[in-house]
Order: sequence, then structure tokens, then C-alpha cells
Amino acid sequence: MAVTILVLVPLVAAILLLAIPPASAADGAIALVASVVTAGLAVVVCVLRLEVDVMWVRALGIRWHLAPDGISIALILLTVLLTLGIVLHTLHGPPPEGGTRSTLLGCVLLVEAGALGTFLTRDALLFFVGFEVVLVPMWVLIRRFGDHHRADAVRADAAGRFIFFTVLGSTLMLVGILFLVQRSGTSDLEVLAAAHGRGLPHGVQVAIAALLLAGLGIKVPIWPLHTWLPAAHTIAPTAGSVLLAAVLLKMGTYGIVRLAVANVPDGVATLSPVLAVLGVVGIVWGGLVCLVERDLKRLVAYSSVAHMGFVVLALASGSHTGLQAALFGNIAHGVVAALLFLVVGDLKEQWGSADLSVARAALRDTAPRFGLPLVFGFAAALGLPGLVSFWGEFLALYAAWFPAPGRPVVLFRVCVVLGAVGMAIAAGYAVRVIRIVWSGEGGDPAAAPVRDLRGVRHGVVVALVGATVVLGVGPQLLLHLSNADAAGLLQAVRR
Repeated sequence: MAVTILVLVPLVAAILLLAIPPASAADGAIALVASVVTAGLAVVVCVLRLEVDVMWVRALGIRWHLAPDGISIALILLTVLLTLGIVLHTLHGPPPEGGTRSTLLGCVLLVEAGALGTFLTRDALLFFVGFEVVLVPMWVLIRRFGDHHRADAVRADAAGRFIFFTVLGSTLMLVGILFLVQRSGTSDLEVLAAAHGRGLPHGVQVAIAALLLAGLGIKVPIWPLHTWLPAAHTIAPTAGSVLLAAVLLKMGTYGIVRLAVANVPDGVATLSPVLAVLGVVGIVWGGLVCLVERDLKRLVAYSSVAHMGFVVLALASGSHTGLQAALFGNIAHGVVAALLFLVVGDLKEQWGSADLSVARAALRDTAPRFGLPLVFGFAAALGLPGLVSFWGEFLALYAAWFPAPGRPVVLFRVCVVLGAVGMAIAAGYAVRVIRIVWSGEGGDPAAAPVRDLRGVRHGVVVALVGATVVLGVGPQLLLHLSNADAAGLLQAVRR
């Protein structure tokens, strides 16, 4: 029952938080206890590889089948640890604008419950249910708790774009799942992966893969389906931005691996050149926008489009190295994006905006506990060796240079060259931000300094900086975790 309880704890806590009176002082205790218990249970479930498999909806053949594996364990741990960090960060900050703290924390835990269900489930239809649970609470976080320095219409537009695009993606994904289940006769993801598309004609595999890649591509997001993301990140509160970057985007790429790559490999192979081109365009496009973007939160959002482009390129390569690179890049982006959004979100709280054109005092001199994590975050974002993002991006380019048999080698190597150009562009925008915000070039030395990070909030940021360094120096910690299951998935595909 531990696996089921792992999902139920944040779900029940979220319901309690949304139901208690607004003035209740118990919200902090409920959220903290629930997030700590969930994190502890997740460690136990992942270490012991616990599993539950019982019939749930007999008429539809849907099983309550939850189990971690090497492909999902890192994502499960990332989700629970970041949720705990978000809860601590929220409890030690100012009261949220737009609603009660209990509502905000309830939405955070509801997103956690849906994400855990998505990463644990072994049933395709249950996967869709878990995926959909996160949408409404994320909409609430953006719409009600978004940037109140902006007009209400701007918050409504950002929230509306988020829900429109993600529901469109969900619809396409659901059609693809139903098509797959109808033609295969089962929704069991383990059975589907073992069959690796056997019995499905090539045209059917291509159609299913196209539906799944389009639907999940909106969630990743893949260029040019990314237009909802910068607006959502810019408006969302810090908690919403961290969840959006570090959890929701990962659900999209995880879905591509679990639903498309594992179950319709021939269809994915046929569409892989298109996937590779879109991924590399996202890398270059996102970097170029970051070179001129004035809003710091929006800049970090566009950098996410670029980083997820490397994950998409790695998946398109079709090799074991490419799958490992995609899984590693997923976690790397989650850690770095969480770090940057926490720091930038706290700065925006004090600045009142994240406009880089406003002259401000240098963080290096006035708030070094803000400045140093910001430098680490952008150094990781540019792929500096020794920090976590380097391995995901380097391995993605290596995998694309030597794609799986059947892929157009020349096209993929052109994509590698353009991806390397994207890494150079990333260095340019990272240095630009560090020059303006940390060293204060063009700033105003007489401007009021920000209050430096202290206490629990500083501890959360330091933990993420530590993860950035540890995983950058010891990438084998993640690569070894997923190696066997990634190899098994691709071997099943090739039989």
C-alpha cells in the first residue's frame, strides 16, 4: 500500500488545504507534514522498487498499477524534493497576493499528486488521468496568484493561453492513447512496451506517434508549440514557475518516452527527422530571444525552450546514449530552472519587476547570497563543464552525431552543428545577465539594495546549487540509475 499512499498523501492534504477556513493557522503544518511524509515515502518506494497492481475499472480493463523504474525514479525524487522546497520557501515568505496561503499550498500539493501518479502509473489511461490532474491547480496558480503588478487582463491572458494549449495537447494525446489501446487491445504499458509495436502496421504506428508527439510536444514544449510558456512563466508566482519548469515540462518528455518511444518505435523513427529539426530550431530560437529579452523571468522561460530542445534532439536520435541524454537532461533542466526561478522570483518580489533595463545596484556588492546562486544557475544554463547541464547537452549532441540506424545521418549532423551554435548563444545571454545583474554594469550604485537571502529560503537555494555541482561532477549517479531500464526499453524496440 505504500505506493498508493505515496499518491494519496499529497492528494488528501491538498483537499484539506483547499477546504479549511482562510484564517486557519494549520495550513503550514498540513503542507509541511504532507510534503515531508511524501518525500520519505518516495525514497522508500524508489529504493525498494515497491509495486501495486490490482484491477481498478474492470469494465474498461484499467488496472491500478503503480511502480517506479529506472526511467521514472529520478523524476519522482525531483518532484517530491522540489515540492518540499517550494512549501518551505512559501512558508518563510510574505503572504501570497490574490488568495490565501492555504489555497496556494493546496494547489502545489495537488500538482505533486498528479505528477507522482503520472510518473508511477503503468496504465496508459491512468497516465492520462494523472496528467490531467495538474492542469486546474496550475491554472489557479497563474490566474489567482500571478504577478499583481500586471493588469488583471494580462494574468487572464497568460492563464487562458496555458489552459488552451495544454488542453489541446491533452486532447491530441488522449486520441493517440485511445488509438493505441484500441489497436493493441490493452492499456497496460508493460504489455505494450513488451510488444514494441508488433502487430501494428507501419502507417498506424506513424499516425499514433504523430498524435502523441503533437500532444506531448505542446507540454514539453517543442518549438513552435511553445508560445504559451513565456507568458505563463512571466505571470506565475515563484511556486508556479518552479513547478511548471521542473515538473510539468518533464511530464511531457517522460510521456514521449513512456507512450511513444516504447510503444510505437517505428512511427517515432519515421518522424524523428522532423523531431530533430524542431528541437534544434528551439535551441537556436530560444537562445536568440534570450539575447534581447528584457524581462528576466521571461528570459529564463525562453532558455527552457532552448534546453528542452536538447532533450528533444536526444530523443530523436533513437540510440541508447540519446535516451540517457534525454533522461539526464530532463533532471538537469529541472534542477537549474528551479534554482533560477527561485532566485529571480525572490528578486522580483523586492524589485517589483524583472525588467533588466532598470538601473539597479550590483548583487555582487549588495546581495551576494542572491548573486552567487544566480551566477551558478546561468553558468549551468550555458552548459559549463563541471555543472549538471553540460552532460545532458554534450551527450545529446554526441547521440545525434551517431544516430540509430535508419536515421538520416547528414541531417542529424547538421542539427548537431546548429545545436553547438545554440550552446554558444547560451553563453552569450548568460554572460549578458551576469554582467547586468551580478556585476551591475549600467546599474545605479545609489539604488536601494535588496535584502539578501536568509534562513530557510537561502537553505533551499543552497541545496539546489549543491545538486547542480554534485550531479555535474558525478553524472554517473543518474546515468547508472536509468542505464539498465533505458537499454531494456530500446532492446525491446529492436527485437
